[in-house]
Amino acid sequence: MERHVYNEDHEALRLVAREFVDRHVRPNEEQFIADKAIPREVWLEAGKQGLLGLQVPEEFGGAGVDDWRFSAVVTEELAGFSVALGSCWGINSDINAPYLVGLTNDEQKARWLPKYATGELWTAIGMTEPGGGSDLAALKTTAVRDGDDWILNGSKTFITNGYSADLVIVAARTDPSKGAKGISLFGVEAGMAGFSRGRKLDKVGQPESDTAELFFENVRVPNANLIGTENLGFIHMMKHLAQERIGSAVCNIALATSILKETIEYTKERKAFGAPIGTFQHNKFKLAELTAKVEVTQAFVDQAITAHAEHKLSAVDAAKAKLITASIQGEVLDACVQLFGGYGYMNEYRVARAWKDARVTRIWAGSEEIMKELIGRDLGL
Repeated sequence: MERHVYNEDHEALRLVAREFVDRHVRPNEEQFIADKAIPREVWLEAGKQGLLGLQVPEEFGGAGVDDWRFSAVVTEELAGFSVALGSCWGINSDINAPYLVGLTNDEQKARWLPKYATGELWTAIGMTEPGGGSDLAALKTTAVRDGDDWILNGSKTFITNGYSADLVIVAARTDPSKGAKGISLFGVEAGMAGFSRGRKLDKVGQPESDTAELFFENVRVPNANLIGTENLGFIHMMKHLAQERIGSAVCNIALATSILKETIEYTKERKAFGAPIGTFQHNKFKLAELTAKVEVTQAFVDQAITAHAEHKLSAVDAAKAKLITASIQGEVLDACVQLFGGYGYMNEYRVARAWKDARVTRIWAGSEEIMKELIGRDLGL
C-alpha cells in the first residue's frame, strides 16, 4: 500500500540517510561487530550530513525543524539496516533532543548544542537502574545539595551509548519525601570525578551497540548542569516517553519490512525439490500473511507518526504502536529465519543477526507488559 506520511523534503533526507548507511556503515558492519563499537568517526560523518541536529535550532548549528517526520524517516533508514545503528542514533539524536533542546537554559544550549549537532558531543540517558526496570518512579540514585553543587550517588544499567557518551542525562532523586515528584535531571559530563563506567555489557544481540553500566560515587555536579526544573524530572520523563515509544515502533516496523523483503527475494531464488521454495503453498501463504500484517501495522504507525509530528500523539497510542510493532517484528523475523533454513541460523546472514538484535525491543522503552497495562487502564480496567 502506498504511504502518504512523507513529502518530498522528507524523502530527500531519506536519500541522504540511505547514502550514509551505504557508504559509512554497510561496508564496515563486520568490523563494528568485531570491535563491539560504532566508532565516533561514523557519527561525525552523520553530523556533517545533517543527520544529528534535526531538532537543534539553527543558531546552534542544527536544522531547527519542528516536524518529527524528519527524525522518523532517518530512523527508518538506519534501523531498517541495523537495530543497533537505529538505537544508538535514536538515543542520542531523537530521545535526548527534547531534553537538550526543550529543557535547557540559554547557557546550557550554547555549551552543549553546537557539538551535539556535529557528533562531537555524544549522549546517553540514565534512567534504568539495577532492580528497577520499567519502574522509573522507584529509582534510587540520589542527588543531595551542597552549596551550588549536587552530590550524586547511585548507578544505572542497560545504558545505550553509555560507554562512549560525553554527556549523560541522569535521573536522580532530589527530594525523597516527595516520591515521584522529587526527581530531577542532571547533565553528567565525562571526566567528572567519581563518574565511572563498567564493562560493555555482553548482550545476546547488537554487539556493536555500546551498552554499559554507569556508576556515580560522590560526583559533584554543578547546579548549572540541572536540566529542566528541580523535582520535575519524573514529569519531564513521562512527557517524553511517547516520543521514545513511537521511535521504537518506527524502528521495529522498518526492520521487519526490510528483512521480509529480503526473505521474499530469497524464496524466489532458493530451490528445493526442483522448485523455488516460495512457490510452496505453505511458504507462499506465510509470506502473504506476514506482508498483510506488516502493511496494516505500518498504516497505524504512519498515523501515529503524523499525530506526533502535530504534537497530538497520546501516550496510550504510542504504547499501542510500540506493543504491536514489537510483536509483529518478532513474528516476522522468526518466520524469516525458518524460511532461510540452516542459513538463517548463521551469523553471516543478516536475518540471523536481526533475529537476535530485535528480541529486546519487546522489553526496552517499557516492556510489553507495561504497554498492555497502560492500554488497559485507558479502557477503564
